[in-house]
Amino acid sequence: MLTTTLIILPFLGAIASILSGRYSSRIALAFTVAELALAVFAYNAYMMNPSDALLTTNVVWSQTLGSSFHVSVDGISMLMVLLTGLLTPFIVFSAQAKPYGESQSFYAMVLAMQAALVGVFTAMDGLLFYVFWELALIPIWFICLIWGGEGRQRITFKFFIYTLAGSLFMLAALIYLYTKAGNTFDIHALYAAGNGLGGWEQTLIFWAFFVAFAIKMPVFPFHTWQPDTYTNAPVQGTMMLSGIMLKMGTYGLIRWLMPMVPAGVAQNGYIAITLAVVSIVYASMIAIAQKDFRRMIAYSSIAHVGLIAAGMMTFNVQGIQGGMVQMLAHGINVVGLFFICDIISMRMGTSEMNVLGGIRGVAPQFALLFLIVLLGSVALPLTNGFPGEFLLLNGLFQYNFWMAVFGGLTVIFGAVYMLRGYQKMMLGETNGRTLGFSDLTTNEKWVLIPICILIIAMGIYPKPILDLTEPSVKALIDGVASGWSAK
Repeated sequence: MLTTTLIILPFLGAIASILSGRYSSRIALAFTVAELALAVFAYNAYMMNPSDALLTTNVVWSQTLGSSFHVSVDGISMLMVLLTGLLTPFIVFSAQAKPYGESQSFYAMVLAMQAALVGVFTAMDGLLFYVFWELALIPIWFICLIWGGEGRQRITFKFFIYTLAGSLFMLAALIYLYTKAGNTFDIHALYAAGNGLGGWEQTLIFWAFFVAFAIKMPVFPFHTWQPDTYTNAPVQGTMMLSGIMLKMGTYGLIRWLMPMVPAGVAQNGYIAITLAVVSIVYASMIAIAQKDFRRMIAYSSIAHVGLIAAGMMTFNVQGIQGGMVQMLAHGINVVGLFFICDIISMRMGTSEMNVLGGIRGVAPQFALLFLIVLLGSVALPLTNGFPGEFLLLNGLFQYNFWMAVFGGLTVIFGAVYMLRGYQKMMLGETNGRTLGFSDLTTNEKWVLIPICILIIAMGIYPKPILDLTEPSVKALIDGVASGWSAK
């Protein structure tokens, strides 16, 4: 029942936001804070008793279809629920100063998307997972279409077509597995059915799922929708996309793809890892060439998620654990970076790095917090980016030396484009444009200071995250090894 409440509460918040008129931002913030508190309560309940019945709901909603409203949490999904609950209040609070027309609709969309995301991360039924997967797309599509920048109709249409097409591949695979599982969408029945397929069947299922997840992450060559969408969407929409929504793809790899068709992973995983590593190098090199800070962050996100996907696809404990830690770290860092970009854009009217400079001289507090977020993004030791990237590269090294070498380029290239961007904007002489740059407001500090605290705290002491996910990761790997025969 507790997990169900985590899904229902944001939906209720969306309705309340629609009805609250000019108080919609406060109502939305209250519901997101309540959701975070409930997520923390669920985390404590899980850590005390992982088999607590309150954490699971399993009610048949279609006997004919063999589908149930089955939601539950383990360590893997609990981390994703915490990520969603943690970032959404920052996103809503950061929007307080933005002049969104029809703001009650905007906040309702954010809350509806949060509910659908929690559903994706907790669904234990294939059809339910697909329903929530599609529901998460609808609010962000409206956010981008209504409040996006110039050319938003074309850009949003491309984003919608890409993601919908990938979803249809996944649906086809789910229906095929459903027929092999005895007309049920139960996740463990689908696991057993997938494990029982022949090699070529597992290969087809593998690519059907992988394409859907690769588009969402995104991974080369399925990434072309991302830079334009991230740049054109309202900044809070970009935060939702980059901080949380892309994690649907990486989560799908370990919850659905790899345990369902392990032979398909064994046969085709090398190609998938190669594509992820290509994403790292390709996106990093394009990020280096960018002049616009926001677009640079968009490409850097492709590189970082490429490393997460590559490490997870190795299917060893270090790779998956590193991916789990890095999903949380990347979400925190990228929300901080896009918020910093928004501050610069609102004050300067541009995010072109070459026309800025010397901001540190007039806004030292902003420059300091920006530097902390940047160092987390480049995985400096004692920041949140370091433990995850270390484990990911360790997992890649166990899999293939050269994959680890090229995967490690994300650290080097990341330092190049991030530090160069900081140098151009923050250091040097203040010019006529940046002379009037004001330092952080109180509301902006309420966003950036907690993010910086999280970056440092996770870097110094990542043990609670690793302790949360490790038992579930090992159980997942053991389940694949045994073919889920006992499930």
